[in-house]
Amino acid sequence: MPSINTNYGAAVALQSLNKTNSELERTQNRINTGMKVSSAKDSGAIFSIATAQRANASSQDAVRAGLQRTQSITDVALAAGDTITSALEEMKGLAVSIAGTTAGSAAETSYLAEYNALGLEITSAIAGASFDGVNSLTTPLGVAGVTDVSGGGKARADATTAKVDTAIATVTGALSTLGTQSKSLGRQITFVNKLQDALEAGVGNLVDADLAKESAKLTALQTKQQLGVQALSIANQGSSILLSLFR
Repeated sequence: MPSINTNYGAAVALQSLNKTNSELERTQNRINTGMKVSSAKDSGAIFSIATAQRANASSQDAVRAGLQRTQSITDVALAAGDTITSALEEMKGLAVSIAGTTAGSAAETSYLAEYNALGLEITSAIAGASFDGVNSLTTPLGVAGVTDVSGGGKARADATTAKVDTAIATVTGALSTLGTQSKSLGRQITFVNKLQDALEAGVGNLVDADLAKESAKLTALQTKQQLGVQALSIANQGSSILLSLFR
């Protein structure tokens, strides 16, 4: 029975409409942000987890930068090492040639000049093997005593040849270690990239909205909202009907 004091139908219709409007607002927010959890209000637990994982993913940028810097330092050293190795190989041949020439001859003088020039190249390569102020070749590489030959003679040449052989073995051993380190750093960088991608994907699974699903839900809620408005309008007509009885 209609009542002028209480319009129960209108109250129920209004409650239903308010609920629909609330769901509609939440759905529109998901579509606008692309996220089903964009604040702690949506889900405190998930928001907390997602925030922590975002921080972890972001920290990987610093880890990767550090690894890349170290790898660059190592790679610069390896590039210089190739130059040093090539120079040492030529120096060994020149030392043998010096041993076969007459002391003080023009040939010996020419060989010595070329040998010493290669020594300067090695010194320059070591000095230039720097990245961001760090040079991993500044420690002795076993080239001391072979970068300059001030005099000729078979005995001196034979001794120099032995020193070059030792230097080659030492340098190639050092370069082998550097090469292994560079490969290891590359693998670590790859791991960091994959870890960061996995963390970001995990956060997405927690907070990203299914836009296709939300779009379909939006259409349904808009229709439901229109019907709710009509229901409320009909419910509010009850008092008018009651008033007409007294005309």
